Amino acid sequence: MSKPGPISAKPLSLLLNDVFKEAYAKQGFAARELVTRWAEIAGPEIAVHSEPLKMQWPRPVEGQPQEPATLVLRVEGPMALEIQHSSDVILERVNRFFGWSAVGKLAFRQAPLSRSRRPVRPRPPDPKSVAKVAETLGSIEDEQLRDALARLGAAIKRN
Repeated sequence: MSKPGPISAKPLSLLLNDVFKEAYAKQGFAARELVTRWAEIAGPEIAVHSEPLKMQWPRPVEGQPQEPATLVLRVEGPMALEIQHSSDVILERVNRFFGWSAVGKLAFRQAPLSRSRRPVRPRPPDPKSVAKVAETLGSIEDEQLRDALARLGAAIKRN
């Protein structure tokens, strides 16, 4: 009887690469990194209020060089004007990411973003459960450390 070999788990992103590649290609993105790394590319101040929707490439004219694309951004309503004023900075950052002048202009669509803005913060643990865990930590002399460990223990037990 032979012993089974080690199990090598593949990341889900590798398994679904072809599925995502086709979906992003339909929106004009040659690579999904512009979408997945938007906060890194555009900067956190801009990325909080915007997200790339698609890239529109003009039809090539035979004998002419390919013209740059238009990057369509979804922008939250009140921030559209602010982001429009930053369009030169955004274009520079996006083209620096691609390594060539891939994007020539930006277009904006005012709409709510498809992702949530902030992660939901968990509520603090119940004071009764914190006190119950704190009773088991009597051997810890540092009061702040004991309180922190009691809150951590209560939060772990809650989940």
